[in-house]
Amino acid sequence: MAREQLAIEEETPQAAAADNNGVAFHDAGASNKSKVTVVGSGNWGSVAAKLIASNALKLPSFHDEVRMWVFEETLSNGEKLSEVINQTNENVKYLPGVKLGKNVVADPDLEHAVRDANMLVFVTPHQFMEGICKRLVGKIKKEAEAISLIKGMEVKMEGPCMISTLISEKLGINCCVLMGANIANEIAEEKFSEATVGYRGNKEIADRWVQLFNHPYFIVSAVQDVEGVELCGTLKNVVAIAAGFVDGLEMGNNTKAAIMRIGLREMKAFSKLLFSSVNDSTFFESCGVADIITTCLGGRNRKCAEAFARHGGKRTFDELEAEMLQGQKLQGVSTAKEVYEVLRHRGWLELFPLFTTVHEICSGRLPPSAIVETVK
Repeated sequence: MAREQLAIEEETPQAAAADNNGVAFHDAGASNKSKVTVVGSGNWGSVAAKLIASNALKLPSFHDEVRMWVFEETLSNGEKLSEVINQTNENVKYLPGVKLGKNVVADPDLEHAVRDANMLVFVTPHQFMEGICKRLVGKIKKEAEAISLIKGMEVKMEGPCMISTLISEKLGINCCVLMGANIANEIAEEKFSEATVGYRGNKEIADRWVQLFNHPYFIVSAVQDVEGVELCGTLKNVVAIAAGFVDGLEMGNNTKAAIMRIGLREMKAFSKLLFSSVNDSTFFESCGVADIITTCLGGRNRKCAEAFARHGGKRTFDELEAEMLQGQKLQGVSTAKEVYEVLRHRGWLELFPLFTTVHEICSGRLPPSAIVETVK
């Protein structure tokens, strides 16, 4: 069972995590400061904690300590992952070689990790968020604000549900989103990047999230379009799967560019059919065209799809994920299935040939070479 799936099960309450010296952080006048918890500690979650921790120390309105919920794992040497993170200031499994900041405290107890926080950063695989939210009902501050860095959606009988909406409805709190052309390891190395915060209504809250994440090497802007920003971050992984098929079949850069253009067109059309409020300009932010470019050139979805095509579709994505991603989760395949379910239910399959074909290839109904045949 995947570590994230186990994360939604009940745990034995743990003692409060402490800093590397075994002493908890305290700020003078801390009651007036915002306290941040990162819910998730994979590759991107660890990078998010690093970004936030650095700013929390510099900005007087934030509590120094940044707590990071870690689903507990036993490493090959028998040590507990959370203990190693607190001892070494490094996520040795999911972000090795990168110091997170001494004010990052790994906490294996989900309820304890969020208990005092009034700013919650969610960054876990999307398929486990409903279970995590169920565990957090009644366990967080009523005035808490949330932001989702999660790419994906839930598909229910009544239709698609964005992860930010799931968080808001289950926990009764406002939820912004942050998406962009953000390959985690490059940001961890402090290479220049951009990101987009999507917010609904309250610009002051959006500005606070921008302040928390923004760095000279990580420039964050805000747009009033939660659904547009979030759908860009979600759907680009489906386009990246298509680009990976092109790479695996060695079809060339012209074909890949065509697939990216068609993918962007379908992303925009799908988003606006679901939410008429989505702004055209959002697709020209970092969360839009920039994220498509970087995800189709690099990233785990493109990488695994390339391997899938090279093997002629004879190896499953589950096998490739386990072999190639060292415990990280592949989002594009599950998102393609979820999008397909929406398209089929609403009678839109013929309107979205690329999205439809990606799922049919992933599920074995079509060969990888069909990626260009059905979109001509």
